[in-house]
Amino acid sequence: MQDDGSDQPQTYDPALRGVPFAVQRGTLEDRIGLIVLCGEVDISTSPRFKEALQALVDDGLTDVVVDLTEVTFIDSTALGVLVGAVRKLHPLDGRLVVVAEGHAVMRPVTLTGLDRVFTVVPSREEAVAVF
Repeated sequence: MQDDGSDQPQTYDPALRGVPFAVQRGTLEDRIGLIVLCGEVDISTSPRFKEALQALVDDGLTDVVVDLTEVTFIDSTALGVLVGAVRKLHPLDGRLVVVAEGHAVMRPVTLTGLDRVFTVVPSREEAVAVF
């Protein structure tokens, strides 16, 4: 789901379910950037996640949704990418909203208190409504 420059909602490719790691970049309505991650997001895959986020910012998208619903594992490196995104977007008057509800993501996010740093919602629809 590479960003095709349109403002049309992008969808998650179900063929990626169960892969070790995948990242997709696109846009949602009203020029909201979208990153969809699948699989394990750790020290070896976080650089690709960070590059995708940077590409959205480079494209002028400062409101970003990161969909983690298909993530099976997330480590501190990936959490650091999320915090870095908040720090990058804030001075641009942008916001980061995370879509997550599974134990694999919610446990580390709540244990670290990051659920107070960025908004976490259970669906993309709720994420879009935040903006």
